[in-house]
Amino acid sequence: MDAFDRLEATIRARRGEDAATSYTASLFARGRGKIAQKLGEEAVETVIAAMGDDARAIVPEAADLLFHLCVLLADAGLSLDDVRAELARREGVSGHAEKAARPR
Repeated sequence: MDAFDRLEATIRARRGEDAATSYTASLFARGRGKIAQKLGEEAVETVIAAMGDDARAIVPEAADLLFHLCVLLADAGLSLDDVRAELARREGVSGHAEKAARPR
């Protein structure tokens, strides 16, 4: 089990815990809109860190971004395995071709 698998297991386990004592549980309690908002905030913070001079500053922001993405996926009944499968489906396909083939 890698770090992402452990993270997903922890997130799933915390879903039903007390929102007063678990940040993850509090996100689930506040709903998908709040989870998506937090994901967006973390994405912006990652971009801001990327624009700075210290490349290492990106790492903690990227960790926050991935955490909140995993919470969003769990809330939607999805997992990183779903994302892995999509990436595998796209493997070997030009990014331009893949984007052009998406339904509009």
